[in-house]
Parts: sequence; structure tokens; C-alpha cells
Amino acid sequence: MILTLLNGTGFVFNVNDYMELRSKHRVMGAPVGTANTKGWSPNQSTLPVELTKFETQLLLDEHIAQLVDKSQALKAPPTPEKLQEFQADFESRLESQEASLKKEKLRETERYMDKILTGKRNKLLKQGNNDKAASLTAEDVLKEMSDNFKFDRQNALVELTCEHLKEHSGELISEPLVDLNSLKYRIFKDLWKKGKFVTSGDAFGADFLVYPGDPLIYHASHIVIVQDTPVIKPLELVTKVRLSVIVNKSCVFAYESEDSKEIQYQTVSWCNPSK
Repeated sequence: MILTLLNGTGFVFNVNDYMELRSKHRVMGAPVGTANTKGWSPNQSTLPVELTKFETQLLLDEHIAQLVDKSQALKAPPTPEKLQEFQADFESRLESQEASLKKEKLRETERYMDKILTGKRNKLLKQGNNDKAASLTAEDVLKEMSDNFKFDRQNALVELTCEHLKEHSGELISEPLVDLNSLKYRIFKDLWKKGKFVTSGDAFGADFLVYPGDPLIYHASHIVIVQDTPVIKPLELVTKVRLSVIVNKSCVFAYESEDSKEIQYQTVSWCNPSK
């Protein structure tokens, strides 16, 4: 699987790759493309998908994907041959849309053929063309529709951003995007290895959000706070736990053991003595 390096992180342009990352590897990313629809909202974003640096680095570490810098190849002026190839490909896509629309128009005509025949025959009768009205058939109507069909290219559909159309060169990136020894990245990787769905927790004042399943179906169950030491300050404890109560999630403090240097987790719940 190929990830494209943009703005210091990985982007996914292929829909099949994204579905594999989401369903098989529990990597969510964030769709950042704009859908070509009226009244667009962020919930309708489409490809490409922007991965966080942690997600990108995780995929590299686990040998799930490779990161490629295509900037030089994509910025290079196209050759006349490439321009001709692009134009031919673009023309082919327009012709495909034209054929699809024509097929749909003929299908709709067949669907309402009885009404169309009745209307055309009545019109011919009013014009005094009794013989034409009597001999008019469904095949005549379909042939007329096919012969008169016109495709206005100004109304052609605009394709959404997807993987790059043709082969091109790229530079394979081997340097890590994050500090592999940083506690935050190690905790992110550890949670992922435990089978969790992990996303950024910035929106909830936390380091990470943990989901019991795909975030499209489930709400986050835990907020995760990364601690530099096992010692949790009282004010930090009260602040984060009360925050977790407000957003209806469990609060988890993650830190590194001073002795074994292993990552440990401490779940804290808010208790109301009056209940």
C-alpha cells in the first residue's frame, strides 16, 4: 500500500486502500476532500484521507504501507506525450458519461413507453397524420430518442479526488516522521496493538480517544491522558476526571513505569457519595 507524503504526513488517495486501513487495521484518518454537492458540510468530506503522523508512522513500523514523496514528479512540467495521453483519457471519461446518460434516457423512455406513444399519436392525429399515428411503434420512439440525444459537456459530472491516474515516479521515505521513543507515540502504538480504535483526543482535551469499534458506529468509551510520570497531580486528576464525566467517558491515565519502563494504564471514575 502506498501513502503519499503531503504536509509532513501520509495521505490515502485510493478508496480500496482506505477501506482496508479502516476495516482491517483500525486506522481511521480524516477525509479532507470536498464533495461536489450543494450544501456541503464537513460530515460529507471525501477522499483523500489525511492520516495523523502517528497513524502514518505506525503503518510504516508495521510494514503495512510505504510512504512516497511524489512532489518532484507531480510538479514537473508534463511532456507533450503526457498531455496528449491525459487529453485522450479525459475524452474517454466524457464519452463514458455520455454513453451512460444515453443508456439511462433510453431506459426511462422504455419505462414510460405507453404514455409516450399515446401522446405522440394524439399529436399526429391533431396534425391530420392518421397514417403516421397508426404506424408509430416503440422502436420508432427509441430511434428518435437515440438520434436526437445530445450531451452537453458543460453538465458533465466532476470526478472527486482519487488516486493519481497514471504511473509516475516517487521518492521512498525511510526517515521516521515522529520520535519513535516518545512516550506519546509508544502509548498510541501500544493501544493499537491491544486491538483498540485510537484517534486524536484534542477535541475533548485529551491525548487520545479510544473506541470499542469503528467510530462510524460507536462513540468513544475512554479518553486517554499521557503522563510523564506515574504521579498524578490532584488538580490534574480532578480536572481530567470531571471532563470525562461531562463527555460521558471513562478517564485513563497512561504512563511509563519507573522500574520496568513498561507502559501502564490507570482508569479513574468519578464517584458521587450522595448516590
